[in-house]
Amino acid sequence: MILRMTEEDTAVQTEDSVQAADASQEGASMAEPSVKVPSDVVGSIRGFLKKQGGSATAVLQPVGEAGVRITLVGEDGGLLGDRMVDDMTTAKAVVDSVDGLEVGEWDRELTSVANVRPAHWRKMAGWVAKQKRFPQARNSRILD
Repeated sequence: MILRMTEEDTAVQTEDSVQAADASQEGASMAEPSVKVPSDVVGSIRGFLKKQGGSATAVLQPVGEAGVRITLVGEDGGLLGDRMVDDMTTAKAVVDSVDGLEVGEWDRELTSVANVRPAHWRKMAGWVAKQKRFPQARNSRILD
């Protein structure tokens, strides 16, 4: 069975879909509860921005049950900073409440600007950074 639609049918269908989309957006905005933005997070991000020339790029990264990491890459020198919030809605609300902060992704431009200090590498490495001697790999017999 082949159905043929006329231009009038297409216009009516398009108009109906636009009205349905508008209604769903209105319902979504009414249903969204207001998000409480953590003042300590906003304050620390504003302090970071003051030190970094007034603007930065924020990458929002979900990290499971721990929440969402807001990683900041500063404009002046590309220094990194980060803060954690409970969920993506809160993270977006934090970014929206801070002037000079824009959302970005880890693309070529942003990663080429990011500047990781040696102290930050040591902090990320944790206890491994302080080790002088490392245990032998369990699969060393297979690899040798």
